[in-house]
Amino acid sequence: MYTVADLRKGLKIILDGDPYIVIAFDFAKPGKGQALYRTKMRNMINGTILDRTYRSGETFDPASLDERTMQYLYKEDNAYHFMDNRNYEQIVISEDGLGDTKNYLIDNLQVDVLLFGEKAIGVNVPNFVNLRVIKTDPWAKGDTSGSDSKPATVETGYVLRVPPFIEEGELITIDTRTGEYSTMVKG
Repeated sequence: MYTVADLRKGLKIILDGDPYIVIAFDFAKPGKGQALYRTKMRNMINGTILDRTYRSGETFDPASLDERTMQYLYKEDNAYHFMDNRNYEQIVISEDGLGDTKNYLIDNLQVDVLLFGEKAIGVNVPNFVNLRVIKTDPWAKGDTSGSDSKPATVETGYVLRVPPFIEEGELITIDTRTGEYSTMVKG
């Protein structure tokens, strides 16, 4: 059981039956009366932001979340299939539930799936993934237009800006935290 004095950024609690994560926190002590704790929390299931003010003495239940390493298997319509590495059970997460993470999922990628009860509420991919470029404009030698990047489509359908020397079929590393090109994979 947490009290308002335990509130801090990143703390996960249960509020109205849903898991929330504290994204901002402020403590205020007026001249007289009880201290006030202003919080901004994000619902970990649907992403809504909630602003609440609490007084000292209030309590919260900790969110019982489980993080499991799983393997991405395949996409079928708008459903993404993952397999638990420990017991080989499969779970399905909708495209909406993945958000931008879907841009980096390739077959057999090891990911961390965050579960609330038995419901998957989030997927964390590695910070860097290697994806193959399937479509980009060729580099015109001697092009001095000043453009230092061009659009490229990778095997997941994600479009990003890459340096002009990147060609179709090459393997590149993408930083999943920013969605930007990191480096070309030598090989």
